Amino acid sequence: MENSSSNNRFRSTVFNHDDEDQDKEYVGFATLPNQVHRKSVKKGFDFTLMVAGESGLGKSTLVNSLFLTDLYKDRKLLNAEERITQTVEITKHTVDIEEKGVKLKLTIVDTPGFGDAVNNTECWKSVADYIDQQFEQYFRDESGLNRKNIQDNRVHCCLYFISPFGHGLRPLDVEFMKALHEKVNIVPVLAKADTLTPSEVKKKKIKIREEIEQYGIKIYQFPDCDSDEDEEFKQQDLELKESIPFAVIGSNTVVEAKGKRVRGRLYPWGIVEVENSAHCDFVKLRNMLVRTHMQDLKDVTRETHYENYRAQCIQSMTRMVVKERNRNKLTRESGTDFPIPVVSGVTDNETEKLIREKDEEVRHANHEPESHYQHDHDHEHEPEHNTDHNECSESPANPETHSDQLVDEAL
Repeated sequence: MENSSSNNRFRSTVFNHDDEDQDKEYVGFATLPNQVHRKSVKKGFDFTLMVAGESGLGKSTLVNSLFLTDLYKDRKLLNAEERITQTVEITKHTVDIEEKGVKLKLTIVDTPGFGDAVNNTECWKSVADYIDQQFEQYFRDESGLNRKNIQDNRVHCCLYFISPFGHGLRPLDVEFMKALHEKVNIVPVLAKADTLTPSEVKKKKIKIREEIEQYGIKIYQFPDCDSDEDEEFKQQDLELKESIPFAVIGSNTVVEAKGKRVRGRLYPWGIVEVENSAHCDFVKLRNMLVRTHMQDLKDVTRETHYENYRAQCIQSMTRMVVKERNRNKLTRESGTDFPIPVVSGVTDNETEKLIREKDEEVRHANHEPESHYQHDHDHEHEPEHNTDHNECSESPANPETHSDQLVDEAL
């Protein structure tokens, strides 16, 4: 009995040592992704999408189709005359979406009135100003005292709608994308693809890609696949890159096709299915925006576009500090106790001229009392009355020599 009990104690001791060895080998940091996942899901996600393009290209319909929501139910439709005189405005629509326990705060930034006026010169400026304002607000919040609850309203992606009725890019399209390609991720979209035949869609895509490269427009570039990715993912990435610009069709109507209810458009010659990859690139665009590249769009916005804006702000602030420091240094060297007034619009050369004039005034002010004192002292030794005509008529032959002598005496 004693031997058996001792054997049992020995076995339990060995077993406990084995468990301890396994625990020593397993530290536990492999659960970090789960911790990040739980924290992110609890906090929720946000995404800001901008849609730009002229009226009538189906921007609102496409957005509603992408996220299965009705963001424009309270929108007031304008007639043709009102649209012509309307200026470009910025409107925001925010909606909270939840899917399988994951919350997404989606913000859609619309640009009604873009490209609708007779003169569309620099109509993209209000859009660029809005993007810069969001960067500025985030920069102020980030530099403030309370940095815990910062609202990220930076624009992460801009869907730019290209009209299918032209021969490629219009001058307005080129100007818009060139003005904004360093501020936001631009994803070009060929609108209303159901108005074109498949061969026309293919030719138009090639034409638009060539013009984008010709004009040096930097659209959003899909990241290259890693070597360890599976072949299916690499094929999907290749198809996405070849689909630029995405030929899309939007529809909020459910129609019946071949015994199935699908979202699409009913025409006399047939049905166009929105979610059919053979009919359009809607599914590819939605997968890219939501399933595969949403986080990369946010990363590029934070690491590239916002960092460029932040660097420019810090450089301008540094230049202002250095300029003010140099101005204070010049003020101290000139010996003046009063600050030099800063005049708006005055160049550096004019500022230096003002400084030299002030220095001259100071030097004259320092020399004038001494010369007045010397002049009064000379008058004390002069006779009160001089009646001798010869002595009064004695004057130097050269007046310049006499003035030099006076200057020497004064000094």
